[in-house]
Amino acid sequence: MKKKVTIIIPAYNEADNINPVFDKLEEVFQTLNYDWDVIFVDDGSTDETLEVLIKLSQKSNLKYISLSRNFGKDEAIKAGIDHVNADLVITMDADLQHPPSLIPEMIKKWEEGYKVIYAYRRGKNPHVSYFSKLFSSLFWMLLSKLSGLKLEEGISDFRVIDKKVVMVLKSLDEYGLFLRGMVKWVGFKQLGIEYVPDERFSGETTYSKKALFKLAIYGITSFSTKPLYAAIYLGFIFSTLSLLYIPYIIISLSYDLEVPGWSSTIMTIVFFGGLQLIMLGVIGVYIGKMFMQTKNRPNYIIQFNNIESE
Repeated sequence: MKKKVTIIIPAYNEADNINPVFDKLEEVFQTLNYDWDVIFVDDGSTDETLEVLIKLSQKSNLKYISLSRNFGKDEAIKAGIDHVNADLVITMDADLQHPPSLIPEMIKKWEEGYKVIYAYRRGKNPHVSYFSKLFSSLFWMLLSKLSGLKLEEGISDFRVIDKKVVMVLKSLDEYGLFLRGMVKWVGFKQLGIEYVPDERFSGETTYSKKALFKLAIYGITSFSTKPLYAAIYLGFIFSTLSLLYIPYIIISLSYDLEVPGWSSTIMTIVFFGGLQLIMLGVIGVYIGKMFMQTKNRPNYIIQFNNIESE
């Protein structure tokens, strides 16, 4: 009996990319001895993505899930994972920047015993600007150091996951999903494979620098309390430095020296006021995540799908 592979593809305004990525997957799996299907998760698209999926779902191996609104890429992938029943799961983007031609190599590594095979970008992305490359490098360096996870620069959502890992991911239910970190965190035997991203087939990416910053906050606060300790260390450091100002005050008072005042006082107040706000913000993020988690709201809401209940 053939083993089954399910590909999960989140889609937000990807109407022009649905057919091309499905065609590429068909070409790849013609060379592989596996049963396979695809689950597209429409993440509240405002274009014709859902209409294209409904029309294409006449094919027996294409399934779709339509979310009630835009919940986010990780939430869309989690929706697919929660509804999958396969020996092997592959997650990838819909824009063909994740080359389907890499799938046979990734599956071969799975056959060798690896439970997770993930792809990370080799070198710099040739399709983005220098500023974006610099921002990306700083982003991944900061995220790795503060989250406590070893995340290669350019690690992507293009991955192969064994059903054992899928079962663990299904059981995880937390607010502010960061799947790249969660997949690393669960452990098992994992392998990273370098890849060169292809140019986006159609449309423009919706992943802005603001979204990357939000991703960094989610990643850091989901897997580490280092920012809280950093706030404590900063408090001790600046409290100690402030003691160095005491001899200056004593000397000034003893010799009746004029203490210049307004500018330095205002600058000090502004600086420490900003530092306190940052610290409070860090604490607030953790408290906010706890608050949202206690509400126990679902990560996504499905309005309809064509997947039979497992």
